[in-house]
Amino acid sequence: MNRLSTEERVRIVASLVEGSGINATCRMTGVSKPTVLKLLSDLGRACYAYHDAHVRGLKSKRVQCDEIWSFVGAKMKNASEGKVAQGWGDCWTWTALDADTKLMVSYLVGQRGAYWAKQFMEDVALRVNSRVQITTDGHRAYVEAVEGAFGMDVDYAMLIKLYGNPTNPDSRYSPGEVIGTETVMVTGNPDPKHINTSYVERQNLTMRMSIRRFTRLTNGHSKKLANHEAAIALHYMHYNFCRIHASLRVTPAMEAGISDHVWSIEELVGLLD
Repeated sequence: MNRLSTEERVRIVASLVEGSGINATCRMTGVSKPTVLKLLSDLGRACYAYHDAHVRGLKSKRVQCDEIWSFVGAKMKNASEGKVAQGWGDCWTWTALDADTKLMVSYLVGQRGAYWAKQFMEDVALRVNSRVQITTDGHRAYVEAVEGAFGMDVDYAMLIKLYGNPTNPDSRYSPGEVIGTETVMVTGNPDPKHINTSYVERQNLTMRMSIRRFTRLTNGHSKKLANHEAAIALHYMHYNFCRIHASLRVTPAMEAGISDHVWSIEELVGLLD
C-alpha cells in the first residue's frame, strides 16, 4: 500500500464510499485486491480513531437509536462453530443519530444482546454533554442500558411498531406492513412530537446503499469481521465529514459544530498520515 500515490488512494476510497465492492473497485482502479483491502483496513482504523477523539462534547437535544443487521461470512444458521469463533455469523451495527444535525453520534459493531447495548449507550452518553431525548425501538436491552448510561438525566421513550401478517409472497425478505405504533414513556419527560426513529432508519438505508457489504441477496457480504468494521468506520467518517446532507446543505459535522468545512476525499485519505 505504501507504493500507492495519493491520487490512487483517492480513487479507491471514492469508489468504496459510493457503494462499489472490492472486486469492482479493483477493476476500475487497476489496483490489486490485497492492496485495496490493506488500504481499507488501515484507513478504517484511522477513521475510527478520529471519530472517537473528535465526535465529543456534543449539544444534541434529540438522538434516535437503532440496530441494522448484516452478516459476516455466512448467516448464523449456516456458520459452523469454528467459523463463528472466527467472527462469522450474524452481525449488528448499533447506531445513534442526532435528529437535528443528522450527525452519526456513535456506532458499534457487535451482537444484539444486553452487553452490547450497555457498551453502546455508555459511548453515546460520553459524547453528549447536554440533557438529551432518546428514542429507540422496542428492543428490551435498551431499557437497562439507557438507565445505566444516563441515570435519570435523560428523557427516554420507545417507539414500538406493530406489524401485520405478510400477504406478499416475497415478504420473507422484509418485515410485514406496519399497521400501527405504540409509544412507551420510559424515563423523564420526552416530548411526544419528537418520539420517532424515522431519521435513523433512513440513515440505515443510506448505509445499505453506500456499503456494498450491506446489499441484500448478493455475495458482496463481508468475509472477515475486521474488514466489515473498517468499511463501517470509513462510511461514517465520510458521511459525517465529507458528504453534504441534502436537507442541511452542509455536512452533519458542520451542522454539529465540530467541523468548519466540507472534507475532501484527499483530506479523508490524509488521516493515514
